[in-house]
Parts: sequence; structure tokens; C-alpha cells
Amino acid sequence: MKQQDVDQLLVTQVQKGDKRAFDLLVLKYQSRIIALTNRFVKDRMEAEDVAQDAFVRAYRALVNFRGESSFYTWLYRIAVNTAKNYLVAKGRRPPMLDFDAEEAEQLFQQQGLTEHATPEGELVRVQVQQQLNRAMEGLSDGLKQAIILREVDGLCYEEIAEVMGTPIGTVRSRIYRARETIARQLEEESDYAKTAL
Repeated sequence: MKQQDVDQLLVTQVQKGDKRAFDLLVLKYQSRIIALTNRFVKDRMEAEDVAQDAFVRAYRALVNFRGESSFYTWLYRIAVNTAKNYLVAKGRRPPMLDFDAEEAEQLFQQQGLTEHATPEGELVRVQVQQQLNRAMEGLSDGLKQAIILREVDGLCYEEIAEVMGTPIGTVRSRIYRARETIARQLEEESDYAKTAL
């Protein structure tokens, strides 16, 4: 059974009044939603509060959930809107989706590019992380958002298309171009470092 089907079964149970089913959805997505809200508020404690608020809003709105998108895509939108509203209420400007150091680390861990065993390995990790951040800064907002949704948030192409409101072909193209641009930037920096030695 697909994850989306499991989520839909849990949603149906919640809609029938089973609060424990919603607890399972919270457990499943809590860390991802906290990481998402943390990108906006930049403070772990605040991010946890915003994430909790997002889950409360999702619970209240779940009666209207019809399964037209995946549960996570729907929850993702609620969390983003909750974080933006929180920042506006605090008199702070909501940021664009930026790729910060923590996300860069997550990306490299997913790709198995980090080595923490030695001081040299840690130095390499930090340097590669900085290179990735610089490469991300050069991307347009559309490319940046698409690659973050794919590589950091782990959304599938269909979910990214729903979140971004673009056709799936555009999503595929943006992710391909983002990966190509990042790889080229990292290669150029690597070549430059070799010639500087």
C-alpha cells in the first residue's frame, strides 16, 4: 500500500471521529513540518510552536479534506501559510524559500557526501556546504523552490506541481536545470581551487 493510501485511510478515520488516527499523522510528519516552519521563523522553539499551530489548523480543516491532493501536500500548504501569518503578526517579513546551512547538511546527508569521523572530514563538509549555499544563491526563485521541495522536503514531482501550481513537465525541467546549475557551479569552484593551489 502506498504512503498516500495509508494517509488517506488515516484521514478517513479522523473524519469519522478517531483522534488517535490524527496522532499517527502528526507523528509521521512532525519533524518534516518543524523543519519547514524553521526555514521561515529561523528559531527552533518558534518553529515548533508554528508547526503545532499548523497541525491544529489542519485538524480543524480536515473535515473539508477531499483527497484532491496528497495529505502531505495539503499539510505543507497549511504549514507555509501558518508560518507566513505568524511572521506577519510579529511584524516580520516572510522570507522567500531559502536554502540555509541546515538544509544543505540534510541534502548532503541524503546523498552520502558527508564524513564526520575526522576533523579533515568536518572541514570538507563545511566547505562543500558553503559551496552548495553559494550555488543555491545563484538560482532563480522557481528553480530554488523546486529543488528544495524535491531534495529537502522529499516531495514527489506530482506533489511539487501541486504546491507550486505548475505543470509536472515544468517541475521536472526546473529540477533538472537546478541540479545541472548546482553541479556546474560546484565543478567550477573545484577547478578554481585546484588551480589556486
